[in-house]
Amino acid sequence: MRWLLLALIWAATPALAVTCEDITYLGNSYTACTVDAGREDLRLFHADENGAVLGSFSAVEQSVPGGKLAFAMNAGMYHPDRAPVGYYLENGVQTMRVVPNAGPGNFGLLPNGVFCITDTSAQVYETLRFVEEGPACRDATQSGPMLVIDGALHPRFLPNSTSRYIRNGVGTSADGKTAVFVISNNPVTFHAFGSFFRDHLKLPNALYFDGKVSRLHTPGLNRSDIGFQLGPIVGVIEKSGS
Repeated sequence: MRWLLLALIWAATPALAVTCEDITYLGNSYTACTVDAGREDLRLFHADENGAVLGSFSAVEQSVPGGKLAFAMNAGMYHPDRAPVGYYLENGVQTMRVVPNAGPGNFGLLPNGVFCITDTSAQVYETLRFVEEGPACRDATQSGPMLVIDGALHPRFLPNSTSRYIRNGVGTSADGKTAVFVISNNPVTFHAFGSFFRDHLKLPNALYFDGKVSRLHTPGLNRSDIGFQLGPIVGVIEKSGS
């Protein structure tokens, strides 16, 4: 009877929308937030209905009546006016085209990629594959470079690089049901960051979002980073009272 009661209590307890944890791997500290993309309300946010850029986690939360952010992070590079550098699609509305060619900075360090969200999945695609396959995304953001491409690290990453920054990005499972969002808690190289996704999280594809301006909001860890105003933001909305 006791085990039956415990089972009923467990079944009646709602699962957490997002699970975030601090992880130390090969001497570096990371916070990883795992989202069930098939169940949770995972979305991109950039501007309000009047076109004003939201720019912060608090503004995103205020833009969703009756909802609260279970998790959020910056989600792609942006210009000084905070417009997306690459492809951007929000709730089916495209505001920036795909940029397939190489260019200056980390965004142009090909291959780069696109993070695509549907109502039931989330996937990281290398950009040229994304263009070729044309998946039906509801929301999408382009960024770069790719961190992991079909199980391989980006070919330009160097193990002995001296370029270290606070970095953030996302990796997805092969079936698209799980997305893991990661921010480093100390400056790391691209090689170390990509290796965390590939070798520790075992994710076949992962995409870099940004460095220097990287921010994370996770109430579960009593953390909500402040700093520069942001461009695109990704988050999970949890209805108040749920």
